Amino acid sequence: MRAFGEERHRSLFEPYPSPFLSFAWLDALEQTGCVTPESGWMPCHISLHRGEETLAFAPAYVKGNSDGEFVFDQSWARFAERSLGVRYYPKLVLSVPFTPATGPRLLVRSGADRDELLRALPEALRRLVDALGLSSAHVLFPTRDDADVLAEEGLALRTGIQFQWHNAGYATFDDFLSRFTSKRRNQIRRERRDALASGIDIEVLTGSDLGPELASFVHAFYRATVDRYLWGRPYLNQAFFEEVLSRLRYAIELVVARDRASKRRIAGAFNVLGNGVLYGRYWGALEERSFLHFEVCFYRGIERAIAHKVTRFEPGAGGEHKLVRGFAPTPTYSVHHLASPRLDLTVRDFLRRERHAVEREIEEATREMRLKPA
Repeated sequence: MRAFGEERHRSLFEPYPSPFLSFAWLDALEQTGCVTPESGWMPCHISLHRGEETLAFAPAYVKGNSDGEFVFDQSWARFAERSLGVRYYPKLVLSVPFTPATGPRLLVRSGADRDELLRALPEALRRLVDALGLSSAHVLFPTRDDADVLAEEGLALRTGIQFQWHNAGYATFDDFLSRFTSKRRNQIRRERRDALASGIDIEVLTGSDLGPELASFVHAFYRATVDRYLWGRPYLNQAFFEEVLSRLRYAIELVVARDRASKRRIAGAFNVLGNGVLYGRYWGALEERSFLHFEVCFYRGIERAIAHKVTRFEPGAGGEHKLVRGFAPTPTYSVHHLASPRLDLTVRDFLRRERHAVEREIEEATREMRLKPA
């Protein structure tokens, strides 16, 4: 990012469509050593030009593995190497590292023709893959509209699923609850009541309340979650949180749970707000309390989303337990170029079958939600 230049990046692309695409966020990942060739992420950012004029920029990385992507292609790699004798790594990935959040993947300067530049991207990726001797290029978590355009230009479209909260114009949390059956409405109220009765107080820190001095707490609860699960990976260090809490405090909301008696911070959620979307990024607890996860991660986030009048709240990947708490099954997208014709043909066949399965899963989960019409 430093090679591209902060002043140049900001002058071309502010206001950013997402805090994750800001120079500060992407640069913090690099400067704190979270994104390095050793971790499998070698920065290889792409810019599109007309003559000397820079028109567009995409965060991109040469990857030596598939860690931290949240679009799972490890089975493709095994098939390529074992069945076809095709080397899968290194590959090129256009994404925000460790961040399964939907958004544009091509930043376009004001006044430039975005559709033209987006349609030029697939051919640029094909040439770059060939020039660098890579196996493939992958654009992860683009918007639906961008994914459709890239697919029209020949990339293979993949559909995934997340559970996201969508704002139906709610004025209060009770407005949201009114869409549930009586049984589920009472369940959520009981969970919220029991969480507070467990001896905690909750506050939301924003703006000037935030600073790098909170990074040790954030990193501690982040590591508590990472260390609890076999699949957890500590991708981020404390220095990263120090950087973003200093440089991006305007976009961060930190939900903090304190023990009522001792005032100790015992749990938190690190949320990011931008462009009409609230993103739940990291959560963790240093002590267990009843329904703490649901209150800190979900219900407080929904309250904040209603207050900010955002269009949706993305609490992150996974977690079908979100479904019964009002998070709707929502398709996510990625698009892929595979240089090997045999691998490309096989993957496209797999993606067709996978897409039908995801569509059925979304239909079934939507029925299971049983929300009343808004």
